[in-house]
Amino acid sequence: MFRALSSLDDQLLLAVNHARGPALDAVMTFASNRLVWFPFYALLIGWLVWHFRRRALLLLPLVVTAVALADSITSRFFKPFFARLRPCHNPALEAQLYLPDGCGGQYGFMSSHAANGFALAVFLLLALPAGRYRALKTGVFLWAILLSYSRIYLGAHFPTDVLGGALIGAGLGWGAAALFRRHTGPRGRWASLGRA
Repeated sequence: MFRALSSLDDQLLLAVNHARGPALDAVMTFASNRLVWFPFYALLIGWLVWHFRRRALLLLPLVVTAVALADSITSRFFKPFFARLRPCHNPALEAQLYLPDGCGGQYGFMSSHAANGFALAVFLLLALPAGRYRALKTGVFLWAILLSYSRIYLGAHFPTDVLGGALIGAGLGWGAAALFRRHTGPRGRWASLGRA
């Protein structure tokens, strides 16, 4: 069974990696670049502070903690513990891969990019009032999906690396959102806050 799953992982990786083109190279390299995230996150933090004011004093530390834990757990615990080579370092696959953005670190399980993206997306989905801020919630989920897909496209991660990272991130985002909801009182009161 493990061999069949591993073979499927390889096949999915190669299918995504080989469905390439110059425009896709540019988009996926852009999405995976951590320097791209900083302006995006700075704008998001600024908007949250402006929009939710005092509530942001609790919201921001929780979302930052969820994302930081997602990054730290995947990078400092799972990757060295499992020591699973990235596809681009795997002798059985490296010659078959197209690597428009180089290779990166040695180990790949789990994807920190996917963990970070889904921690943020799930937190905002659950912490912000239900039925409101749909564009923001949809946007961060699409970003998390693009970010995760880019890691497979670039040959940096197997699909299961990305899936594992997404699940860890989603779990941490859920936990942080649960803490936030517990400390902000009834959903109705929180939903009434902020500008439309």
